[in-house]
Amino acid sequence: MLNNSPFVRQPASVRTVMLKVLAALVPGIAVYVWIFGIAVLVQIAIASATALVAEAAMLRVRRKPVAMFVFDGSALVTAWLIALTLPSIVPWWLTVLAVLIAIIVAKHLYGGLGQNPFNPAMVAFCALIVAYPQLMSQWPAAGFTDTGAELQAIFGTRSLDAVVMATPLDTLRTALHTPEAQATVASVFGSNATFGHFAGRGWEWIALAYFLGGLWLIQQRVITWHVPASFLGTLALVALFANLGNPDKFAGPLFNLLTAGAMLGAFFIATDPVSGSTTPRGKLIFAAGMALLTWIIRVFGAYPDGVAFATLLMNICVPLIDMYTQPAVFGHKKKNGGGQQ
Repeated sequence: MLNNSPFVRQPASVRTVMLKVLAALVPGIAVYVWIFGIAVLVQIAIASATALVAEAAMLRVRRKPVAMFVFDGSALVTAWLIALTLPSIVPWWLTVLAVLIAIIVAKHLYGGLGQNPFNPAMVAFCALIVAYPQLMSQWPAAGFTDTGAELQAIFGTRSLDAVVMATPLDTLRTALHTPEAQATVASVFGSNATFGHFAGRGWEWIALAYFLGGLWLIQQRVITWHVPASFLGTLALVALFANLGNPDKFAGPLFNLLTAGAMLGAFFIATDPVSGSTTPRGKLIFAAGMALLTWIIRVFGAYPDGVAFATLLMNICVPLIDMYTQPAVFGHKKKNGGGQQ
């Protein structure tokens, strides 16, 4: 007979949670390396080193215990997400700049971990794509694994203009702005709106690896099902209805789910416990709004993907969402607006 009542679970430490998030990213990184080469590993190393130095410096400036916080894993998670969302062959200084913006501006200037209202990695991404759109659009072609050439591009000794390619979303956007839009989209994406190998010239396999890592995070209770299910479900439904209405203009749900940052956004970005919604119903609303904005920006906006901008726009709405979805305290009735009486 058990003597202890299992009513209270010991909460996981920040370090444990962050290490599990990093572990969940490993399958996607492995597939990324297999398809596009080791450049992404170099970018992860640059981003990680920069994040740890910036984190330690800011903790010292703010007179916080450096040893306690610098290795809690939060800075590394931000660094890895930045490295995975930037093109893997961007110059090294761009990666450094992105991490400094994330750690110093988006995190510590708001009070550090737990105080930042915006996702730091997405703040950095949006800042760079606005400031350096050309560099942020240079992605390596699938199957190009010339390590020497990739390193030369990263460290500024060689241009990779001959081997860069547009992302599938870039291709779709270009096609939609030409007189031959319908014929081009139909020939490129086909009746099922697929592209390349399956849904993105290699990106679909990276997306599926992120999906598996995300399922593991749910199994480990690091995240809940609410955000991924709401985000992916809403994105798929919106894409499906648009595709059924005009299949020659709008890509279907398969393409939208398995290309660009949809899976990374669903499991690793939108689930940020600091900048995202915290209530169960709030998570569903937050993720659904993020998915809708992602699709709108992809189709009608000036940028090929909308995950980063959609994240920041919904971060603004989090206080309002949480206020109206806060469950009542036990023994009290819920008032309009989430209060109790």
